[in-house]
Amino acid sequence: MKFDRNTLIGFAILAVLFAGYFYFTTKQQNEYEAKKRATAAIEKAQKDSIDRLNKPKDDSIKHVQDSIAALTKTTLFKSNGDTTEKTMQVENDLVKITFTNKGGQIKKVELKKYKHQDSTLVSMAGTGFDKFSYPINTGKGGPNGTAETAEQYFTPGDIKKNADGSQVISFTLTSADSASATSITHEYLIKKDDYMIDLSVKMKGASQLFTGGLMNLNWQYAASQQESDISYEKQNSQISYVKDGSFDYHTISRKSSKNFDENVSWIGIRQRFFMGILTARNKFSSGNMEWTIPSDSSKTVVRSTANMKIQVPAGAESLIPMSLYYGPSEYHILKHYDMKYEKAINLGQGIYSFVRPINRFLIIPIFDFLKGFAGSMGLAIALLTMFIKLITSPLLYKSYLSGAKMKVLRPELAKLKEKHGGDQQAMSMDQMKLFREAGVNPLGGCLPALLQIPIFFALFSLFNSDVALRGAEFLWSKDLAAYDEVIKFGFNIPLLGSHLSLFNITAVVTSFMISIYSMSMTPDQSNPVLKYMPYIFPIFLLFFFNRLPAALTWYYTVSNLITLGLQFVIQNYIIDHDKIMAKIEENRKKPKAKSKWQERVEQMQEQQRKMKEMQQKNKR
Repeated sequence: MKFDRNTLIGFAILAVLFAGYFYFTTKQQNEYEAKKRATAAIEKAQKDSIDRLNKPKDDSIKHVQDSIAALTKTTLFKSNGDTTEKTMQVENDLVKITFTNKGGQIKKVELKKYKHQDSTLVSMAGTGFDKFSYPINTGKGGPNGTAETAEQYFTPGDIKKNADGSQVISFTLTSADSASATSITHEYLIKKDDYMIDLSVKMKGASQLFTGGLMNLNWQYAASQQESDISYEKQNSQISYVKDGSFDYHTISRKSSKNFDENVSWIGIRQRFFMGILTARNKFSSGNMEWTIPSDSSKTVVRSTANMKIQVPAGAESLIPMSLYYGPSEYHILKHYDMKYEKAINLGQGIYSFVRPINRFLIIPIFDFLKGFAGSMGLAIALLTMFIKLITSPLLYKSYLSGAKMKVLRPELAKLKEKHGGDQQAMSMDQMKLFREAGVNPLGGCLPALLQIPIFFALFSLFNSDVALRGAEFLWSKDLAAYDEVIKFGFNIPLLGSHLSLFNITAVVTSFMISIYSMSMTPDQSNPVLKYMPYIFPIFLLFFFNRLPAALTWYYTVSNLITLGLQFVIQNYIIDHDKIMAKIEENRKKPKAKSKWQERVEQMQEQQRKMKEMQQKNKR
């Protein structure tokens, strides 16, 4: 069997990078599993405590009821005698928002353009955990004379419609003491065709409401499961923020809290395809954020609690402008706000950040153009693959030309191997001499293989984060953003899972075909590692690709098919092997100037040869 050493080097490098990613992904998954077990234990302990508290004695119940009644009578604010929760709905073409008068806050946001697998609308910020609240001074009653706004009943106003299509809804909390003249108004602005919800917190008598002029805002957000594979969704979720003008993030499995001592523009939780963001237009002065990963059975990706501080402007009337975003983590939508929200989208992060410019300036513009007329996402991916092959074809041609030259030299290399037998030192020296005389670069095929690495990882990042792929059907795949489950085992196989992706099989089979085709291009390979690499690499891909999005395995399949076609056409119809041989003979006649690198290599080989000869003499 015969192998192209240059291609094998490329395979080896690619395999190392794949192995590195596989290692970090496995490590992250193990951390997530450990945290999940710890969280489950905490949740059980909390549940047991709640169950015990829910069974008090009769006199305890009466005591609690009396305390609540006393607090209601002494509170600083009033609710016009109405302590019943009421909801109101406001919607535009993109979202349907449910507000509640309890806390004057958002109760649920439904995204009209995105659906679950059961055809219901994707819902965000709609769990009992979600909350937007801050403590205010009551002057009477309550622990330390404060009360949470989330527990107060605001008076809702009418929904106002503006000429530009935007809508305004407000909730007001007024003082029960007419002498204090304090009030709080939460005013929400819902723009036409926009996911962003502007929130203006308007206050009268803020100096009485907040100690030291500081609002301690509490934002609780539970990111509900939106995709079929919750564990993969958790691996692709993160906490994001901008502090001192710089973006940063944490994967939810690596840390569980973050303290902010600097000014913070916004904080957010990005799931794989959706994102919740809280922005302070005048910035948070400091704060902290904590998050937990619930068990998979809760159908919640992550629960986060942010306690952020905002300096309240002094004066009789104060205004704190904020905004809330609940919507898709779509690059163009988030970039439009010019707040660095789009940096949260994983187009290349961490050790793979080097591929982000490739996505931003090359892949995304071309892919957007192709999506506009392709008719289906699968066809757009195929056209994108063809485009990538087109722009890399000059380098691919050089690679194939290098392979053709190696094929021409194969008989002479075989003679050298027969001449030197097992003497690898002498074989290497004569082989380099042959390559130099023939004008053949033994590394000529490496560059194209190396070029495929950043392109692959750029597409790996893009296809894992592009919400346009979510729910897109193609051939047998019902969702290009997830793996296709054509073959189900009904049981779990280590490293492989409980299914076998059909697109994964096509990617692996075409990889085998490329390896087999390349075998005839170069001399015999005595190194067992390189000898069997063409077989090992596709098997490695079988396990690595099985949980990846169908979009990526489909791309890899198309790429391999195009590569096979190009190899066949170039080797059989474009490259003239007789001309190559004539050119090699012509190069041999020309005087060759050795490079310094070649001289150093030959010197080292000569020294090693002499040392080996001396060792053999000493043994005799």
